[in-house]
Amino acid sequence: MKTSLNATLLESLLESAQFLHASLDLDRLLKHLLRTVMGRRLVGKGLIAVSEGGALRLALTRGLPGLKPGQTFDEEKARQAGIDQLNKIMDGQELVGLMGLGKAMRKGDPSEEEFLKALLGIAASGIGNARSHAQTQRLNRDLDQNLQDLQALLEMVQSLTSILNPDDVARLLALTLAGRWGVSRYGVSAWKEGHPHVLRKRGLKLPDPQTLRAAADGLEEAVRVEDLQDGDFKDALKQQKGAVVFPLRSKGALMGLVVLGARLGGLQFTQQDLRFGTGLAAQAVVALENGWHFHESLEKRKMEQELEVAASIQKDLFPAQLPQVKGFESAAYSRAARQVGGDYYDVLPVGEAMPENPHLFCVADVSGKGIPASLLMSNIQATMRALIPGEPSMVGLVSRTSELLYATTPASKYATAILARIEPETGAVICVNAGHNDGILLTAKGKVEHWKSTGPPLGLIPAIPFQESRFELAPGDLLAFYSDGVVEAQNSSEEEFEEERLVRCLQAHREKPASEIIDQLFAEIDAFAADHPQHDDITVMLVKRVA
Repeated sequence: MKTSLNATLLESLLESAQFLHASLDLDRLLKHLLRTVMGRRLVGKGLIAVSEGGALRLALTRGLPGLKPGQTFDEEKARQAGIDQLNKIMDGQELVGLMGLGKAMRKGDPSEEEFLKALLGIAASGIGNARSHAQTQRLNRDLDQNLQDLQALLEMVQSLTSILNPDDVARLLALTLAGRWGVSRYGVSAWKEGHPHVLRKRGLKLPDPQTLRAAADGLEEAVRVEDLQDGDFKDALKQQKGAVVFPLRSKGALMGLVVLGARLGGLQFTQQDLRFGTGLAAQAVVALENGWHFHESLEKRKMEQELEVAASIQKDLFPAQLPQVKGFESAAYSRAARQVGGDYYDVLPVGEAMPENPHLFCVADVSGKGIPASLLMSNIQATMRALIPGEPSMVGLVSRTSELLYATTPASKYATAILARIEPETGAVICVNAGHNDGILLTAKGKVEHWKSTGPPLGLIPAIPFQESRFELAPGDLLAFYSDGVVEAQNSSEEEFEEERLVRCLQAHREKPASEIIDQLFAEIDAFAADHPQHDDITVMLVKRVA
């Protein structure tokens, strides 16, 4: 083919060709292409649009403030903005894109036009290569993400299959989904006739099972809240900032729902997220069914014998009497929902057991109930007692305890806990909340403060840092730690006792000794629940600085 390009133009063309074919970064390739042409033509305005799905979209603009990358290419708008010349970028018979140029400051000669045509032809194949590379990278990322999701799903299946308590299944499901996507609001509700309603929630209130079944019976797959059918259920979830719903179905019948709030940072739930959540929900259904079946089939006599042994073990784990701490009075009480519970409290001296020395106050809620919970409680107690002498830092103590529990217990075994180290001389408090309910402080001036979670549950996730809160108790201040059985105690209408009633009771009786305040609190819980059965362990610890 005869060419009118001189040696200089051929050399420039060769240099550009080498770059365009070597670069697999589409953005760099297009910038080089447009910069080369605009520089040779002395043009102040230019654009490149590329073909996407049968349409042309702007990929790069220079000197065109009204046109932005990502917009659909509009020739009329381009002309109005100052584009004088449009050049097709062709790969054979296929239109790859367009290059638009403003008016040149110098008149081009035929060799320049031939140079431009040749350069655009070379660029067409370069663009194709860069796109293929980008697509390959996307496919590799998707494949890698799918493999990671599959591995995570398999690990969760192993954990779920070892759990025989439906409450623990719901709890692990909620914590896993919330932790994966940084969700601060969630609700898990599951039901089966003849069994207690399974409910785990944070920041979301879900209707009773009958209302949920009626509202979501036609829901067959995961769906974003915004895509739900219009109605009261959708409105209620939107009002509470719910973002996505996963149905729990067994043999075609709806047996529960998982509702999650918005992701951390405002990120959207992708289709891949919905697929992962659906897979995990399906495994949770199997684990729930297994748990219910286990409780149905377990021989009553054997269970009673095991519980008697566990109850005896657990009774010895609680301190017979709380140690005296100078300038403070304290009291604690735990009532298990069954013969054996999963709650734990303790007061441990830091250093020599003297009233004037610092003491560690602790309340924990162990996952599960029965003998496994008793054993884990014993493990936590022994671990803390062993670590306290060599761990002056509260964060160090909690982190080390969590690491040891993670290393020595199954993935389904963990505990939320709130721990406070108190200096008797000054009233200084260092508090670490490991995924537990808020600690409540009633100051002598009548103010109510909350000490929120500063880390994950003990033994759940390895190598996650904890943080501590520092404050000071003044004379007359009352500090309350409690398990979720207090605020989740229900009456016959399935209304919960909730934190507001707890705070009102503490305020009403705060002038009494700590032991009497606890007696009053349990009396109010019992009056509220009446004959409704207790489904969760109830534990309360009070620490009061006396004048």
